[in-house]
Amino acid sequence: MSSGSAIRGSRVGSSPMRPDERSEPAPRREVNYFCAAGHDSIIKFAAEAVEPEVWDCPRCGQPAGLDRQNPPGRMRTEPYKSHLAYVKERRSEADGEAILAEALAKVRQRRGR
Repeated sequence: MSSGSAIRGSRVGSSPMRPDERSEPAPRREVNYFCAAGHDSIIKFAAEAVEPEVWDCPRCGQPAGLDRQNPPGRMRTEPYKSHLAYVKERRSEADGEAILAEALAKVRQRRGR
């Protein structure tokens, strides 16, 4: 009975176990990044690529820099805001009253009052 694979021992998206003998991987170099939490991350870049000054730490997500002694500071996290808080930032109290009055007028008109 068939298991559904076209070739026995294969699966969708599988790749060869060994690199191809006729090709070589692109030249790379490793760059160390350091975050404020003390994590040391080694990121591989293409040999000709310019490494960015700041990289997100793969362990904690905070910014990491190239200088071990002076890593970038922690990102400021903005507290959670509700939809109402964002609306209040965009609209004044008078705008809110006018919009509410307009909506109530439409509802009353549909109900026949």
